[in-house]
Amino acid sequence: MERRQRRSFTEDYKRQAVDLVASSGRSVGSVAKELGLRDSVLRRWVERRGAGREPTAASRRPTTQATLPSADHAAEIARLQRENERLRMERDILKNEPVATRRSAISARSRWS
Repeated sequence: MERRQRRSFTEDYKRQAVDLVASSGRSVGSVAKELGLRDSVLRRWVERRGAGREPTAASRRPTTQATLPSADHAAEIARLQRENERLRMERDILKNEPVATRRSAISARSRWS
């Protein structure tokens, strides 16, 4: 099996790629695909060169209510946890029920034989 040769890029190319991400407002993934790079490579370049730059479009987005924990979310999580526990108990009971039923049926047969 042949090993792929590692590509190297000039600092100028890396800077232009990072600038393209910052100025276009597109995702790192779409720019990386366009340039024929892996997402992780371009993301690393953006992170390295991102210090001291303007925030990207993703970091400028306002925080949504869904990301903030609130009393309503905490109550919903607690309710769902209780429901999960109840469902697990029901599942365990139903899982064991056929075994108990079979055992009683077997013991009843053996008594009548």
